Amino acid sequence: MIFTAQALQQSLRSSQIVKTLGWIMEVLPNGGLVNKGEGSPLGHEAMPAPGASPELLALVVDELACGVVVTSLTGVVLYANQAAHLEMERTGVLSIRGNLLQAHSLEDGKTLQDALSRAAEGKRSLINLPGDASVRLSLAAVPLKAEAGLAARVALFFSRAAVYESLTLCFFARNHGLTATEEQVLAVLCQGYSTPEIAQQMRVAVSTIRSHVRSLCAKTRSSGVRELVNRVAVLPPAASALQRGPMH
Repeated sequence: MIFTAQALQQSLRSSQIVKTLGWIMEVLPNGGLVNKGEGSPLGHEAMPAPGASPELLALVVDELACGVVVTSLTGVVLYANQAAHLEMERTGVLSIRGNLLQAHSLEDGKTLQDALSRAAEGKRSLINLPGDASVRLSLAAVPLKAEAGLAARVALFFSRAAVYESLTLCFFARNHGLTATEEQVLAVLCQGYSTPEIAQQMRVAVSTIRSHVRSLCAKTRSSGVRELVNRVAVLPPAASALQRGPMH
């Protein structure tokens, strides 16, 4: 069975999934765990904050812009968040068939299995699954803490599909008072396009785009396009605006 946030609200009671989600939150930066003492292999033990629950952890992971899939060492899927499902559908590089995570090419399948094998040895790895010529998927494979009586698990963290699709880009634009056109220009800048290329896409003069860029830098107090794009790149990884509800 593959768990989504909605299903977890009613049916997430398995101790394996509960502990797995807890470890996902600890692996992620600022995972929301407090009171770290002694006891874990890393020299500390994370204790959940009061009010924490499996449902809450699942909802938090589902709000991430990056996909997260947790599997056994043989590729049996224990958990997949919404971003992972969307990214697998978008790229077509991986899919979940039955309850198994499978690559769509033999080469990618071997690369994935090698990463799971390294995880079995307690080793982390970063892999690239090229798919076809038009798409590519990068994954970080992280072995999770072993628990007595439970099979070993691996967390697979997907690369973010695109910064310009992030919900936080909308917040960034709002916080700095950007116009809709300026936000559009910023989104295209974050895709790596030059000023002339943006002008061609938007069917306006290059001078118009340069004017928008100057306004963007002034409003965000950035010294140039590089600093501006870098600031967007490090925004918090909130889920895509396309998969979330309206902003308030």
